[in-house]
Amino acid sequence: MKKTAILFIIISIILCCCKSNHKQQEVPNIDLMQIQDSGRIVALTMYGSTSYFLYRGQPMGFEYELMEQLANSLNLQLIVKVARSQHEMVEMLERGEGDIIAYNLAITKEYKDSVLFCGDEHITHQVLVQRNGLGNKKPITDVTQLVGKEIYVEPGRYHDRLNNLNEELGGGIVIHPVNTDSLSTEDLIEQVAHGVIDYTICDNTLAKLNQTYYSNINIDLAVSFDQKSSWAVRKTSPLLAAYATRWHQLNIKTMAYKASTKRYFEVSKMIPHSPMLDLSKGIISPYDHLFKKYAKDINWDWRLLASLAYTESNFDTTAVSWAGARGLMQLMPGTAQRMGIPKGKEHYAEESVRAAVKYLGLTADQFKTIPDPQERVKFVLASYNAGSGHIIDAMALAEKYGKDKYKWDHNVEEFILLKGKEEYYNDPVCKYGYFHGEDTYRFVKDILSREAEYKDKIKN
Repeated sequence: MKKTAILFIIISIILCCCKSNHKQQEVPNIDLMQIQDSGRIVALTMYGSTSYFLYRGQPMGFEYELMEQLANSLNLQLIVKVARSQHEMVEMLERGEGDIIAYNLAITKEYKDSVLFCGDEHITHQVLVQRNGLGNKKPITDVTQLVGKEIYVEPGRYHDRLNNLNEELGGGIVIHPVNTDSLSTEDLIEQVAHGVIDYTICDNTLAKLNQTYYSNINIDLAVSFDQKSSWAVRKTSPLLAAYATRWHQLNIKTMAYKASTKRYFEVSKMIPHSPMLDLSKGIISPYDHLFKKYAKDINWDWRLLASLAYTESNFDTTAVSWAGARGLMQLMPGTAQRMGIPKGKEHYAEESVRAAVKYLGLTADQFKTIPDPQERVKFVLASYNAGSGHIIDAMALAEKYGKDKYKWDHNVEEFILLKGKEEYYNDPVCKYGYFHGEDTYRFVKDILSREAEYKDKIKN
């Protein structure tokens, strides 16, 4: 009798587990009509330089902007949720935590069994990143020329492809896997551009984006077969899939799509700067009177404010950055509005300086726990460039890894550089995701160096 009772209990538990598992595996039956009724569409994505990131507090990314355009076409509010991996993204979709994957998900047999692919069928391949005019040599134009060359590559699929290519060629490529704790693929691209190394490998989309930072890199040589990817929805959302595909076919002809493509893959991310001005007459710019007038509001030296303006806009009041920052002090539109610049006056020099100083003061308040005023200035400058969220993340990482979170040099600055690496921006202490930190790292150094030069030349 006891055995029968025990057997019955075991069978009951198994049945309950099966029912529970079946319930968990049910895919929500939500399609375009239900999404429209809800008034919002939830997009799933991953942090990345071409997908989604925060810049000066503003959400950006090529895929993000396309998703905004799709949401606008349906008159829906866009909600973004970030996953840590493609596998997690698909699981979130199947659980009903999102409506559409707005990320180039690899079109594989595994995922075809789980989702409906839709939108643009994006075709990528891996390319060799090299410098134009490498010494006296012409760029490599054939993979056979890689034999005998040293190629630095991040472990994973790039390294795997390079190993396979090496076998296909009968050996001879000198492959250097890098330490992923300190270098990312984007770091390697930068090293190629600066002549530290000669070659690396990455996806052509990432390479094309990085050409807007480093105009001297060559990315013409493909070293892999094509890989297809696209957005995706649940299998229970065929109408949404059909709409997204048709919408994309029409959207690629619009000005909004062309503007997004130009912003991320064509427009240079670097502001051209003229040579150092002649400071012999004690004049830095035509706007010195404004820097002197408003710097007092935050107890800054006016020459520091002038150095910030030069770095941001080259003293060009009409400047517009790739991200949409405007004017002498290059404030983002949302920030300019919050700081009280009237619409249409973003290019007025005094409005720009006044608003920038107000913003700098508010930012300084966020870092008032930093006891050293000179250190605090570095954090404020970094936040002006990156947005305070990424600096707060870098401080949290510094503390976690035993560095001083209240010191910039050799401490927090090291972790703003690491915010472009997945294992760091996906760390639980980080709240603001991916960031290309090299610009911020240089930004702080350049401004303080130029301020010192201004002070050396101009004594008041």
